[in-house]
Amino acid sequence: MNSGKNNWHRLFNLLLQIRSCIIEDTIDSSLGYSRQNLYIVGQHCRYTELRRKQRVSRAVRDKWRRKEWYDIILPRYFGETKVGETPSDNPDKVMGRVFETTLAAITGDFSQEYMKMYFQVDELEGHTARTVFKGHEYLRDYLRSLVRRRSTKVDGFFRIFTKDGYRVKIVVTAMTQRRIQTSKEVIIRKIMQEIVEDKAENLTFDQLAHEMVLGKLASDVYNQAKNVTALRHVGVRKSELLAVPN
Repeated sequence: MNSGKNNWHRLFNLLLQIRSCIIEDTIDSSLGYSRQNLYIVGQHCRYTELRRKQRVSRAVRDKWRRKEWYDIILPRYFGETKVGETPSDNPDKVMGRVFETTLAAITGDFSQEYMKMYFQVDELEGHTARTVFKGHEYLRDYLRSLVRRRSTKVDGFFRIFTKDGYRVKIVVTAMTQRRIQTSKEVIIRKIMQEIVEDKAENLTFDQLAHEMVLGKLASDVYNQAKNVTALRHVGVRKSELLAVPN
């Protein structure tokens, strides 16, 4: 029993000696090292790490120097104005990129900051990247601000084909002044469906995109649905281009 305690004491003392050696940065001479050797090794490690960081930094700089900048241009039905730039070392990598902006940035009206717009590159002309309207959606904070207690939120989800063959997903939202019965919700959705399908049948994709974003479609829904119940807000809160004609 005593021999076991003695062994634990020896181990504890040995650990204290090792800790002391580390703190004082000394190593037993029997290992063949000295303070000078340790200093040289430490300096070499720091120098190696510095060289590695310099190589990484140089590689990053060279990578960006090889890139060229391309102007992002809106579609004709949104004014064909420049909304930004994108870098790329290969033109093929620019095709298909999706860019995000806001309706306020396009129209200059800050009150329309609540709507995010998405545009996808579908054509390159030199360093000009032309886009197609990919969709839009309300900002989450804005959508949450529309919700009120003791009111009803009526959503209509529709997938339609436009007159020129584009397949589009549309989400129309109506906010009522007070809670309504399920039967009235059904009537409002029916109104949404009839108007959306009528627009799809008679409008091209360019025209439909304009009416969704600028509020004409929502206004038509409101003018009919207000006869069912008092409404606080009607809008196309989201749209998405699903497919283009071949």
